[in-house]
This record gives sequence, structure tokens and C-alpha cells, in this order.
Amino acid sequence: MTTYGILLFDSAQELDFTGPWEVFTTSSGLRDGADDVLLLAERSAPVRCSQGMRVLPDRTLDDHPPLDVVLVPGGHGAREAETRNERVTGWLTDTAAHATWVVGVCTGTFLLHAAGPARARRVATHRQYEDALEERGDVTVVRDARYVVDGNLLTSQGVSAGIDSTLWLVGHLHGREHARSVRRALQYDPAPPYLADEPIPLPTTDRETEHRPR
Repeated sequence: MTTYGILLFDSAQELDFTGPWEVFTTSSGLRDGADDVLLLAERSAPVRCSQGMRVLPDRTLDDHPPLDVVLVPGGHGAREAETRNERVTGWLTDTAAHATWVVGVCTGTFLLHAAGPARARRVATHRQYEDALEERGDVTVVRDARYVVDGNLLTSQGVSAGIDSTLWLVGHLHGREHARSVRRALQYDPAPPYLADEPIPLPTTDRETEHRPR
């Protein structure tokens, strides 16, 4: 049995945690419900996330079972908690010390740096914040990897990269074929219509051509 704990806080980026939540819960379902996936927050009240989604935590930081995996999403709230919320950073320091795996998505790595687990480690974060994280010191920011594994610390680049990193994690915990089954169940096979890092050509017709996955 694996117990996953996903930290929530105001202004957390939605996909940073809902993507991994889908991976973890789907993984558990394929294992006949063997695992627990818990959303954790300071208080039991709903958390309002970065884009306005309101989420009800399962447990508070004072009331949860031991965690095998603790995951920290990014968003504006992570960068605020990094400097202003000793309750969250203190909990994360203690919890990470006993967890088998510590996971950071996007700018959640800032919070892991403030709490300690990302210190003196190789990490990834959102491309727009790589310089800012590096300026914190005592950390090596890897800029050309979608996710980075350093010991028991798993960190990823921005937002959707958390899905990739947690697919790797369930594969590491339960086998590659299991991770492939999770991916098939999620129908996760990215084929975006516009590539973010390439110029978009001018249209040659009034109609878009049908998009066919590569």
C-alpha cells in the first residue's frame, strides 16, 4: 500500500496537483484500490486555487496518516508560503524527513527549497522561474529536463510536467507495465495542435486541417 499526500494551499496551480492526483488515483484503481490519495491543507475549509477552483481537503496537516509520498504543487501560493507560512514549511520539513518520496511540481520546488528537502539537490522548476530559484543558492537547477530525480526527490518543470513525473514515479514503485496501464487508462498521449517553442506558420487556407496525432 502506498499513501500519497498532496499539499494544498490558497493559490495553488490547479493542474500541478490535479494531474498527479489523476495519476495516483488511477494507479490505485488498477491496483484494486490498494493506495490512498489524500488532499491535505492547513484547515478543513475549501482551498481557492490559482484559477479560482475551490477544493475541499480530505485531511488537515494535523490529522493524517504517515505518508509514503508527499507532493507539493506550485502556483503563486507556493511562492508566498515559501517566505510567509512557517506552519506549512515546518510541516513539510518534518513530513519530508519521514516520506519515501518527496515530489515538487513547477514552483512547488521553491517551497521544498525553503523547507529543506531541495537544498543541495538537482531540481527542475517552471522555466520562467529557474533564475529566481537558482538565486536562492544551495541548489542546482536543471534547465533541459522535464523532470529530475535526485535521491528520493522528484521535481518537474511547469504544470503539465507533473503528469510525466508522477507517471515515472508509479512506474518506479509498481513497475513500468503498470505505469503504461495508467497512461493508457488516462489516454495520455500528448499531441498538441500548436508547438509552444516553434513559430506558428501563416495559414494557407481558411480551414484548419484535421489534426492527426503523430
